[in-house]
Parts: sequence; structure tokens; C-alpha cells
Amino acid sequence: MFSLLNFIRNGQVTEAVLFVLSGCFVVFICSPVHELAHGWVAYKLGDTTAKREGRLTFNPIAHIDPIGMIMILLFGFGFAKPVPVSMRNLKNPKRDMALVALAGPVANIVFAFISAFFFYFLMAVNTSGSTFLYYITIFFQFSAYINVALAGFNLIPLPPLDGSKVLAAFLPDKAYYKYMMFERYAMIALLVLIATGVLDRVLEKITGVLMTAISFLPALIFG
Repeated sequence: MFSLLNFIRNGQVTEAVLFVLSGCFVVFICSPVHELAHGWVAYKLGDTTAKREGRLTFNPIAHIDPIGMIMILLFGFGFAKPVPVSMRNLKNPKRDMALVALAGPVANIVFAFISAFFFYFLMAVNTSGSTFLYYITIFFQFSAYINVALAGFNLIPLPPLDGSKVLAAFLPDKAYYKYMMFERYAMIALLVLIATGVLDRVLEKITGVLMTAISFLPALIFG
């Protein structure tokens, strides 16, 4: 997996700088759209909480979580400040919460696809070996990777991540409420998984599958 620490450890200064720049692009552009997508879908499904609290905005200041931002810049995955959603305002709470939860990762996958498209395009046109174009190419490669990693991270079915809301939609009501009770302990479990490296292995597999999927069409077009 790409990470700033690995690049620094291996003396890859250029790659480290480009990784941070790509991370900043994700933090200030992609992550706000991720959270805005959550709020917009919730708004369309009847919940105005995000709109009332000023979260239906592209302004990154409204969405940035300092710890999540640092994680993105260091490791390529993390989180933003969650958009508030009130389930009681949704017509079909379990189904609609799943749709709201999916909206964020889908936004990241769209950004990842666009980044992969530019990556393969620039690879194809840089026949002269331009260093400048090479740097831009690597920037888009890292952008695609970080967006995919964010989508994959958020789709892990562990509360409070988006994947838990998607999974909950398929659970019987009794199992659903028991599952949601686990959320108070889930952050501790999540930190343990990150600290032990277990999450890295899981995320690496998810990221690999998503990268293959989003790269298929651009690779087919540009060879």
C-alpha cells in the first residue's frame, strides 16, 4: 500500500511530496464532496438536518476532521466530520440510511475513476518522457488510489463506517438494533485493527479490487 511513511523510509522524496499533494486534493476537494453527497441524498429522502446545520456545502472547513485529515495525508485513508442524519425523518429508515451511506463512497469512486482516466491518458500522451507530465501522472495515480482507499475504508461493515449502514439494511429489525448497539465500542475496535495492521491487509484487498474495476475502461481506451 502507498503511504507517506513508506516513501520517506525509502528515500522517495518526489513521491512523498506528490502523495501529500494528492492527499491535500482529496482532503479539500474529494472529502467535502463525499460528505456533501451524504447530506444531499438525506435531504432528497426527507431529512433536512444536514441543510439546517450548514453541511450542504463544498466548503472544506465545514467537513474536515483534524485526525481524519492527518490519517489521509499519512496513510491514504481516513475520514471527515460525519454529516448528521436523523433517521426518524426518513420514510424508510433502514433502506434510506443505506442509500445515504453509499452516497459518500460512490462520490470517491467517481473521483477515483476520473483520476484513473487522466492517469492512463497522460501515460499514453507522454511519449517524449516529459518530467513535468510524469509528475502530474503520478499525482493522478495517487489521487485514484487515495479515493479508492477512502471508499474501501468507509465500506468496511464496522460501525460507525458507511458499510455498517449498508449491511444494517439487510438485517432483521432485532439483529439491526443489536448491531447498532455495538457502535459505541466500534471505534475502539477500529483503532485496534489499524494499530495491529489487520485493517491494512483487509483494505489492501478491497483497494486492489476497486482499482482494477475503475481502471478497466481507461486502460482499455488508452492501452
